[in-house]
Amino acid sequence: MLSEEKRPGGTAGGGKVYDPKYLEGVAGMELWADFVAVVRQLRRDCPWDREQTHDSVKHLLIEETFEAVDAIDRGDIEDLRGELGDVLLHVVFHSAMAEESGSFVLGDVIRDITSKLVRRHPHVFGEVAVGGVGEVLENWEAIKLSEAGSAGRPKRVLDGVPGALPSLLRAQRIQEKVAGVGFDFPDASAAWTKVEEELEEFRDAERGTPADREAEFGDLLFSLVNYARLSGLTPENALRATCNKFAGRFAYVEDRLESIGSSPAKSTLEEMDAIWDEARGK
Repeated sequence: MLSEEKRPGGTAGGGKVYDPKYLEGVAGMELWADFVAVVRQLRRDCPWDREQTHDSVKHLLIEETFEAVDAIDRGDIEDLRGELGDVLLHVVFHSAMAEESGSFVLGDVIRDITSKLVRRHPHVFGEVAVGGVGEVLENWEAIKLSEAGSAGRPKRVLDGVPGALPSLLRAQRIQEKVAGVGFDFPDASAAWTKVEEELEEFRDAERGTPADREAEFGDLLFSLVNYARLSGLTPENALRATCNKFAGRFAYVEDRLESIGSSPAKSTLEEMDAIWDEARGK
């Protein structure tokens, strides 16, 4: 850890590791305390909140997270503020349920994540020197692997990559994890060679069974994720943007057809294609 001379805000006998200018003020702490108190009382006094369990509301946590991501995609900062509040509600709500069962308390959640952030940033809160983002990520993965895993065994490289992640995002996180321990293509060009190889195998699989085609298509997608990652792209973001673009253009097609008393169901592909080309030009 930092010496007392180098530790921002440090005092003899155990000072804080952070710069005191970032400490939350009294008003902010009171807002936080009020929010936590409201959530705890909802658990006691609201029939709906009282009957919920970790399992019954877990899907809502996922939904609220995606709504926050959607606000970011739309560049709607006001909406993002509200959506982040919804995500925070679920963090505190799950913590309140755990408090009631004696599993852990909200303070444990905060203490654990604070300790993790300090421990995994020795270049900020310690004396480790780094030469750039690459070394920061390498150190992060090395520190994670040094921490105790579940069931008393050492952590494995892919521990912590949830199986419920969207598949493109999961593929990227898997690749990032193994890259952190040196299992990676040397550059994007080498990754593209793999894409071409997988594309050829997928074409060959067209003569095989549906299971063969699906397996090879999965390999092709995985290789494309690798190429995108090494090219500085985020596949999940790229595909989400394309989906949004497609949805917007098709909505334009529907609006134009409606304006002339028609609809997609009543139109030919050629008619819709012509309007689609209009949408692409906008």
